Amino acid sequence: MRDWTWSYEGYQPAAERLRESLCTLGNGYFATRGAACETAADEVHYPGTYAAGCYNRKVSVVAGREVENEDLVNLPNWLPLRYRLRPADAPAGPWLTPDGPQLRAHRQELDLRHGTLTRRTRYEDADGRRLHVEQCRLVHMGDPHLAAVRTVFSAENWSGNLDVVSELDGRVTNDGVARYRALDGHHLDRVRTGAAGPGTVWLTSRTTRSDIRVALAARTTESSGAPLSSGAVPAERTAAWHLTVPVGPRAPVTVEKTVALHTSRDAAISDPRWAAVDRVERAPAFAQLLASHRTAWRHLWQRAELDVPGEAGRILRLHLFHVLQTLSPHTAELDVGVPARGLHGEAYRGHVFWDELFVLPFLNLHFPEVSRALLSYRHRRLPQACRAAADGGRAGARYPWQSGSEGREETQTLHLNPRSGRWLPDHSRLQQHVGSAVAYNVWQYCQASGDTDFLHTKGAEMLLQIARFWADSATWDAARERYRIRGVVGPDEYHEAYPDSEAPGLDDNAYTNVTAAWVLARALGLARELPVPRRRELFERVALEEDELDRWDDVSRRLRVPFHRGVISQFDGYGDLAELDWGAYRDRYGDIRRLDRILEAEGDTANRYQASKQADALMLGYLFSPAELAGLFRRLGYRLDDEVWQATVEYYLRRTSHGSTLSGLVHGWVLARVRRADAWRYCQEALAGDVADVQGGTTAEGIHLGAMAGTLDLVQRGLTGLETRQDALWLDPVPLPELSEYGFSLRYRADWGVGVHMRSGEVGITVPASDPEPIRVVLADRQVTVAPGYSGRLRLPDG
Repeated sequence: MRDWTWSYEGYQPAAERLRESLCTLGNGYFATRGAACETAADEVHYPGTYAAGCYNRKVSVVAGREVENEDLVNLPNWLPLRYRLRPADAPAGPWLTPDGPQLRAHRQELDLRHGTLTRRTRYEDADGRRLHVEQCRLVHMGDPHLAAVRTVFSAENWSGNLDVVSELDGRVTNDGVARYRALDGHHLDRVRTGAAGPGTVWLTSRTTRSDIRVALAARTTESSGAPLSSGAVPAERTAAWHLTVPVGPRAPVTVEKTVALHTSRDAAISDPRWAAVDRVERAPAFAQLLASHRTAWRHLWQRAELDVPGEAGRILRLHLFHVLQTLSPHTAELDVGVPARGLHGEAYRGHVFWDELFVLPFLNLHFPEVSRALLSYRHRRLPQACRAAADGGRAGARYPWQSGSEGREETQTLHLNPRSGRWLPDHSRLQQHVGSAVAYNVWQYCQASGDTDFLHTKGAEMLLQIARFWADSATWDAARERYRIRGVVGPDEYHEAYPDSEAPGLDDNAYTNVTAAWVLARALGLARELPVPRRRELFERVALEEDELDRWDDVSRRLRVPFHRGVISQFDGYGDLAELDWGAYRDRYGDIRRLDRILEAEGDTANRYQASKQADALMLGYLFSPAELAGLFRRLGYRLDDEVWQATVEYYLRRTSHGSTLSGLVHGWVLARVRRADAWRYCQEALAGDVADVQGGTTAEGIHLGAMAGTLDLVQRGLTGLETRQDALWLDPVPLPELSEYGFSLRYRADWGVGVHMRSGEVGITVPASDPEPIRVVLADRQVTVAPGYSGRLRLPDG
């Protein structure tokens, strides 16, 4: 059972926010951080509840400038459940919390299998009276609008009464990230409260600008059967139900709090308040809710089976748990993207970045309907992306680096360096490669799912408009006889400009140019392969002329990729930058992951040095297999053999500070095929990213969803070499001694529950007898057709 639990023994205030983030419970519709019910937001605790896609926009004044930001809104807190002892022979004691002097023992346990958070706490007052409190919490995976917490109070050596207050708190703000506190975090107003009947209270509010109505209703019941008093407690921004119940050594009392959450974004409701009250009053008791919740989780785990031994497997299961809580089958019903920090906190303001590049490849093979919905989020914002391109004087679609509700560019223009305290210009919106990530995800999803309807309609529209943007962004350099893409920023966010340049942006970022060439080639192939009627309809829909395709073909073959000293240059001129004295900085600062902040605080800039925050050029080895990458370079007129690629990997490995949780993941993936002996160290760093909070406090602000999903995909595709293309499963495994045996199930097109089990020298394949068609499996030396009902092992070429 240990492999399915995540436990914390004892109470450590300094670690509380990290634990709250990692103990978040959610269901794809909303999620609630794992804060204790007795606590309010302060420097130790941060309760937070976030509904997918619930954003609000505010204007703040920072450094004398007006700054506009859109944030994922922290919704009213449904957790509060306060209690205190009221002994028969003494006045009422203080309200008990883990932060008080009465705490004697504390343990919390996250049950991954069943999706529950259980906490056991023991208090003792100044007169020796002991109270044991056990709480079990869930955010229902079956009904996405329900949550509940059951609390059992046991008086160990005294008799008397217990005061209990169950509350909905509308006094919340967005205040969970210290560096954002100069910004206005008040996103809710028009808070109203009331009672709907015995034990039930409600609270409504609205977001200040997006005008989303939010309603919560809470039903509180207790097991004593004879409360001494009970009733609603009116207040301005809180709705509370107060109970006083008898308790004794052999008379524990159970209090159940069931909560319903609705917003005006929900389908099939007329009014959020009525819907929330109706839902909570019809909800069954906690035991029934728990049973149906467990059933829903069992079905999820069946679709995402993962069998990895040891501590790595335990962490991977935690990662999968949080991916499923953020992007569950309920997500398929919503208009939302992939929030980079999950629904677990307010870092990155809940925005959608390119992290779906690391998330969708896993979902494609387990929950393709969720992938389709996430890509549909991008398609609905295609008109906005086309307007953004036009505003910049370009054709096609330019997707924003940070997206929210509308699909406009949400990237801030200023960011705070907490080390220096200075607000600095932010040019990360120049990361135009996010469009290539969208196109890549469209293609990968359609290859894995066989969803030709999406590919030929919404997918084709996105691919063609992104390709059109790249073709129009490329300018001809007669001296080099190459097309160039200028003024961009690559995945390495340390470099936003050339040294001493007043203009932001870099030229010929290798990752940007190669992925742009890939998009152009894919769009060309798709456009030419479509049946004539569908092609004509598509071209009319996107106003595409046939002669545009000729330019696309030319650009896709003649985009420039810079090289220096026999390796791929991250961008034009990278090799001319100064070398950094890495040893001196490590000796001086120890942790230099955020080297950019260190240099800026010293009055210097990372733009001057051959120092990268994370994988940039090496991202090409993450997206493309060695054969496909070599083919891309060959199409561009360059030679990329194993020697050049290995030299490139070695070069950047020595010059990367790993200031992103994605960096260890990408390096582990790439090194597994280039320098296997060192791959596991980076794989371990990727696994530990959030669990050990390697970025120094960032996990407390929200988990890193891309890195979590990426570690799952590392096992699923990275180490197996699994590709879904040409109507087949391709396998080219790279065995790591530290992970010599593992298995997982996947959904490939119409086939459910295809089992893959890797072991040194062989791969096991299991295809359910109920699957409709055989599966073609391609190994390095042969093809095998596996029929429904097959269960066996295939010898690998070098086994």
